[in-house]
Amino acid sequence: MTPSASSNAERARKDLADRLGEIRLDAGLKGSQLARRLGWYPSKVSRIQNATTSPSADDIRAWCTACDAEDQAAELVQKLRAIEGMFVEWRRMERDGLRRAQESVRPLFERTTRFRAYSSWFVPGLIQSRAYTETVLRAVQRRRVTVDDVDAAVASRMERQQILHEGGRTFAFLIEESVLRSGMGGREVMAGQLGQLITVGSLPHVSLGIVPMAADRTRMPVEGFWIYDSAQVAVELVSGYLTLTQHHEVTMYAETFAEMAELAVYGAEARSVIALALRALG
Repeated sequence: MTPSASSNAERARKDLADRLGEIRLDAGLKGSQLARRLGWYPSKVSRIQNATTSPSADDIRAWCTACDAEDQAAELVQKLRAIEGMFVEWRRMERDGLRRAQESVRPLFERTTRFRAYSSWFVPGLIQSRAYTETVLRAVQRRRVTVDDVDAAVASRMERQQILHEGGRTFAFLIEESVLRSGMGGREVMAGQLGQLITVGSLPHVSLGIVPMAADRTRMPVEGFWIYDSAQVAVELVSGYLTLTQHHEVTMYAETFAEMAELAVYGAEARSVIALALRALG
């Protein structure tokens, strides 16, 4: 199982702070000596090194220069940029409404050729029905967004789904069986969504796996996530949107996906599980 997704950004910040601390030690400088060279208060050096304050790119360059480690500055600034993009609070991403958040991922989808998505909460957006999408986005808007542009956001997501029918891409979706029985939007919405899953699952370049609610399963559900090629992972949390690009983190999620895939059923078995959920709607 993956560690708590919300800890990844903090761990990355701590790793960067540790690197800066190592550079200072390699230069044979105490924190107070480095502060004098930089013209900073010693408390600023301490806060940066203890990861209580994030350095700016200029701070990193100045730090490396003062420690005669200019050759390391570019790499560390690149790490800083990656960290800054790792976690974005929903209130920041959605302050102008939901449509902008939907459109912001379009370039990522357009350049990706291999999609892998695992969901333990709801049906992944790329294979949602229009009514299901409207239900989900309306719930999001009511909970945390003051701007009501749900209709435009739904239209944007529906337009993005055209990528499913373009050549040169593969899609693998893993969905917990509990998602099929969530009752999202009520009977009519769920019936339409379950029918959509059967249709999408028949596409030749789409793999649809359902992870059954088995009493003897060996692995617990984890947070939902997307893997784009082998370059990037996106995790949707209650508080915000987490982006992971470091190789070891992407690998961790890819391994988790493979483990969950081993628990899933596919083809006729998956359709049977969906059919049971449909019948349970009454």
